[in-house]
Amino acid sequence: MTDMTDKAIQGGSPEKDMYINSGYLFNSRVPFKEKKRPLRILSAGTYQLYTWPKLPTLRPRGRVDWQIIYIAAGKGHYILDGKEVVVPAGNMILYQPKQVQNYFYYGKDKTRVWFVHFTGHDVRNILKHYEIPLDTYILHTGISREYELIFRRMRDELIQCDWGYEEMLTHLFRGLLMTMHRRMTQKAPRVPGFIQDEIDRARAYFEDHYKEEIRIEHYAASRSMSTSWFRRSFRNAVGVSPVKYLLEIRIRNAQVLLETTDYSISDIAALVGYNNPLYFSRLFRYARGLSPARYRKVFREQFMAEFPPEE
Repeated sequence: MTDMTDKAIQGGSPEKDMYINSGYLFNSRVPFKEKKRPLRILSAGTYQLYTWPKLPTLRPRGRVDWQIIYIAAGKGHYILDGKEVVVPAGNMILYQPKQVQNYFYYGKDKTRVWFVHFTGHDVRNILKHYEIPLDTYILHTGISREYELIFRRMRDELIQCDWGYEEMLTHLFRGLLMTMHRRMTQKAPRVPGFIQDEIDRARAYFEDHYKEEIRIEHYAASRSMSTSWFRRSFRNAVGVSPVKYLLEIRIRNAQVLLETTDYSISDIAALVGYNNPLYFSRLFRYARGLSPARYRKVFREQFMAEFPPEE
């Protein structure tokens, strides 16, 4: 069941515009404290302010559940321990049960936030497991496209209510906590958040299309980036050039085919994106120190030594 369909919320004048799309467990806006299950997701969604002047929230007694708010763009104004704190994009706010919630957003900031409400008798231990600090409101998590993807999937699970959706919600939420932990424990981000999003998008594209002919300059142009800027940013974020990253994807998948199939070297070369099997063999030897044929032979000899056939 859905809370609201995708739409802009219009006020008294067309200049007031915002977007809200949320999903609620059992389509109920009434929070509750879960005592039987260790973790339960109650709601998830997003607010995006375009020209709406101000969006305030005040809960003097807090709520009975927990809440995480992710500021994906713009900034939020939070009254924390009696003081106003301006929290920019790239941070999350953690509210525990019964904590006063007093915050607001301004349309001029073009703020976009995602949120999730959750409850359960083991929430505190779950958060501790992922090393989420409980002695502060503000979590410096950085900006990541992955966060928004997880929040969106949680919202959609609550809206669609497909088979096993509550179990899927807990998996997604734990995935969110794991991603937060990874970002929060990094020594220092190599690149700003908006660049990291572009690099994540590029890596996903390379993983999905590695069998195709990919020219780095064409990909960069498709994303309105200069080739030199993209190459430099990719190396700073990943540690290798886009060409070497793409090569590693192809070689890794060629290894799987060499290990698990009897396809010819020519067929495997074509399957991972190389029309010239000799060129593929040179690249494979450069990357792994063995020719594809030799790699297959050595692998199978080692496999047979470890797992001899039963008599």
